Formats: sequence, structure tokens, C-alpha cells
Amino acid sequence: MGKLGLKEISRISLVLADGTTIERGVSEAIIELPPYGERHSPVILGESEDENLLGVVTLEIFGLVLDPLKREIRRGRIIMK
Repeated sequence: MGKLGLKEISRISLVLADGTTIERGVSEAIIELPPYGERHSPVILGESEDENLLGVVTLEIFGLVLDPLKREIRRGRIIMK
């Protein structure tokens, strides 16, 4: 159990940009992102040398997207088919 008290519930294999495969634990957390509220999100449990990253799944849960050109997070446009 890490500093946040998250418990590993499963493991996942991830392929990095350089092709290296690593394995990490997965947990779940309630994330608060003012002014967007609180949401339940999957969390990959990093190790000491890993960088912190807010992933696309968490952004989508909050209805947000990353604008890669402006390097900004903004409200997403939800399209139903």
C-alpha cells in the first residue's frame, strides 16, 4: 500500500514509447478536480522512478480533453452516435 493508501486490485503490462514492456499494479481512486467535481477513476500504481501522469481515461471521465496544439485542458465535446 502506497502513500495514498491505494491497494493493488490487478496488474497490467504496459508498452513504453521505446518498446520496453513494464508491469504495474492497478487500483481505483476517487479524484477531485475543482471545479469539475469528484469522479471514480482507475489508477496505475507507479514506482519511485515513474513520472506522475493524468491519463486520458481520467480526463474523459471529467468531460475534458487535451488540446495538443495549445497544450491546454478544456471541456470536451461529447458526440453520441
